[in-house]
Amino acid sequence: MFSGAHLKRRLSQYGAVWVIGFLVAGAGILIGALFMDVIAAADLVLPFVMGGVALALGAGVVLSLLSNQTLGTKLVVALLALLLVLPLLWAPVSAAVLIAFFADLAIEYSTVYAGFQIGVSRVLYPISEWILGGAVFQSVWQAFQIAASIVGFFSALANIWPIIRRVLGPEPGRDAGGEAA
Repeated sequence: MFSGAHLKRRLSQYGAVWVIGFLVAGAGILIGALFMDVIAAADLVLPFVMGGVALALGAGVVLSLLSNQTLGTKLVVALLALLLVLPLLWAPVSAAVLIAFFADLAIEYSTVYAGFQIGVSRVLYPISEWILGGAVFQSVWQAFQIAASIVGFFSALANIWPIIRRVLGPEPGRDAGGEAA
């Protein structure tokens, strides 16, 4: 058995780390762009933010492994961490890609972006070759970018939705106490 509440808490923390990684990387790159080229700012900021989000993910896994949760919960947390580590690392990189897009720059000139792409390729290429054959790797890379962005969007939405509901107020036909009229 595993604890759904513990998994929900860890996934909520994962979503928060994704959003924070995206926002911190974006803000750092934009601030750095005031003093240097956007690509140079991305190369300066991304390693620190990517290290921070990886450290946060690792800390969450270690805390779960050291907790008094069941073995099943610990295994599910570890498995989810393995599955979601690349989308989490994509969060700060996607901020750099978005900024470069709006600045009409080629993010491929960033050494950190290129290194990230090479690192992900080293993980995804053997898998894609084993499953689909080697000729479709570019499609696998694009699928990774899309899947990682979708994971990040839903992580962000899961964290932001309760705030949006509080801002919008109670549903029509309900009073402040939540009772139906």
